[in-house]
Amino acid sequence: MKRNSHGINEIGPERVPHISALMPSGALLRSDYDEVGVTKAWERLLEGKNETKRNTLPVRSTIHDSWYRCAEGGINSQRNEAPIETDRDAVEALTRGSSELMEAATRPFSMIGRMLDGTGAMLALADSDGVLINVIGDKRTIFDGMNIHLGVGGKWTEDVVGTNGIGTALWTGEPVFVHAAEHFCAGIKSWTCAGAPIRDPFDGKIIGVVDLSGHPDIFRLHNIALVAAAAREIERALADSQTAERMRLLEAFIASANNYHASDGLLIIDRQGRAIYHNNVPLPEGRRLGETVRQGGPNCWSPELTGSGFLDTVATSLPETMRNCDVCPLELDGDIRGAALVFPKNTGGRTVSIGSRASDLLKEACGQIVGESQALCMAVDIACRVAETEDVTSLLIEGETGVGKELFARLIHAGSRKSAGSPFIALNCGAVTKELFGSELFGHVPGAFTGASRDGKAGVFELANGGVLSLDEIGEMPLDIQPFLLRVLEERVVHRLGDGRARSVDVRLVASTNRDLKQEVAAGRFRRDLFYRVSAVSIEVPPLRDRGDDCLLLLDHFNRIMANRRGVSSLRFTNEVLDAIVTYRWPGNVRELRNLVERLHLFARNRLVCIDDLPAEMAEHWQVGSDPMEAEDYVLSFAEAERHAIIAALAAEHGNLSKVALRLGISRPTLYRKMDQFGIKRSYA
Repeated sequence: MKRNSHGINEIGPERVPHISALMPSGALLRSDYDEVGVTKAWERLLEGKNETKRNTLPVRSTIHDSWYRCAEGGINSQRNEAPIETDRDAVEALTRGSSELMEAATRPFSMIGRMLDGTGAMLALADSDGVLINVIGDKRTIFDGMNIHLGVGGKWTEDVVGTNGIGTALWTGEPVFVHAAEHFCAGIKSWTCAGAPIRDPFDGKIIGVVDLSGHPDIFRLHNIALVAAAAREIERALADSQTAERMRLLEAFIASANNYHASDGLLIIDRQGRAIYHNNVPLPEGRRLGETVRQGGPNCWSPELTGSGFLDTVATSLPETMRNCDVCPLELDGDIRGAALVFPKNTGGRTVSIGSRASDLLKEACGQIVGESQALCMAVDIACRVAETEDVTSLLIEGETGVGKELFARLIHAGSRKSAGSPFIALNCGAVTKELFGSELFGHVPGAFTGASRDGKAGVFELANGGVLSLDEIGEMPLDIQPFLLRVLEERVVHRLGDGRARSVDVRLVASTNRDLKQEVAAGRFRRDLFYRVSAVSIEVPPLRDRGDDCLLLLDHFNRIMANRRGVSSLRFTNEVLDAIVTYRWPGNVRELRNLVERLHLFARNRLVCIDDLPAEMAEHWQVGSDPMEAEDYVLSFAEAERHAIIAALAAEHGNLSKVALRLGISRPTLYRKMDQFGIKRSYA
């Protein structure tokens, strides 16, 4: 069934209309409700005897129209319950995805919920897909509701469970009530419900439904006014939070706008890609503030902006006329919540990847990988050579958690000859439930399975067509999905779930894992043929502990980034801290080092970081590994002997400072310090 469209905010958030305005045309009072007549009309409809004129039936027009949609759509009239998602991880993902809506509903739900105890009524909150994400109210009623799956995870759209307060409110875009026999499915006729849609105050789009449900004896005409009032209260809370967030995004841009000039064009978008501010730059033709700024019109797929692939997501979503710009991600509370698009008055500035030459992209991507160690340079060299050839269509990136495998995937994308306009799509296999894997990879058609999108959905292979698909933690992929992935890689076509039509895809696959896939193959957890298919070329990203003094380069890199972000001077570090950082084993790798720098910027007592400012495990490790021979009084007593030892080691190791430090049993920062102290030049070697 196809959902119709309605005007934005037909029932605005400013006030709750009079009860008569909330009633659909032809609405009946309870005293006029004829259950026998409604039941007979329902039976005649199911028997195909719908030729009787509608206005002669004891059925409201809203209900009759919904019944007719259900009958035409093939809904099972004898259905006893709604479909429900029972996987705990999937349910948590649903609620996380609707966190803004749930937060806005907190106050009205807590107030109304307390008053419903013992009344036989329950209040439910559903998302835009008709899936319940919160229920509150009378405990007995909530318990009874689970018999028909009227609980968190239950899906209550018309196209799966027929006429009901939630699904019919979503369809019509108006507050509705559905009483007893007015439900289309027989198993739900012992309930009464009233639902009111919740609209996004920013663009008027329906984002959820408030529903009051219970057994038929709770029916009151004013139930519909109650849910409409609750919906308006939620919309007001959403409007307040969105206004506050827009102000914070503007403040975040002002704080980070080092290179912005008043004559430049500026467009600020939120995490849904909606324009919230513009200056000196026109919005795309036909757009206005609040509408999504992207290609293809308002009904096209547009992912929320995320930290992973942020620049690529923004760049590839912009209209052609808006691609010559600098993109600055805007962070709030550590999360990317929007972006500033700056259009320099003279266009000689840096642009996002679209329109750049592949070689420039490759240099820029390489610049994101910080380090000089031989192991890292070897991995980067392999990645660059693979990126510049079209012969390798799939490769494997291996490395521990936190080493930066995604940066190498982006390096492959940047170096591809087609990367100027091609997408980069990333999917973390460890974050997808087994039940949703097929849908995420290959997509699905409408109604392919319980909970499927009513409009169908493209999988990541289709979304990455012409570009790069990064499958992170591929070792987490369920064994029964792996043959289908292998088939796509070999045939270069995908079939959406429930669809027999083949869709050609041109995708370069970059798989990554922190597991030893050879051991996974031996244990029977990963298919041998798929392993050989994705590992024709493999890149081993070295752990930070094997990269020598790269940790000092990364320390300086993250230190400058954090200082610029916070608008403060960079931190300075004592020699003891540098020694501790070099000798630490870094089990969390680059991610752990970045988090350390963030922590130090927040909690260090002053701009000079001392050993006591480090986490306890790092400070203890340094204390255990320290050499008492490096104590200051000892150095002063044997300074000349120490100078000769350093010069001799430099000569023996031909100036290789890493080997000199190893020979002398000291860290490279200590070696640098002593060379400076004694005036020793590397030329002594």
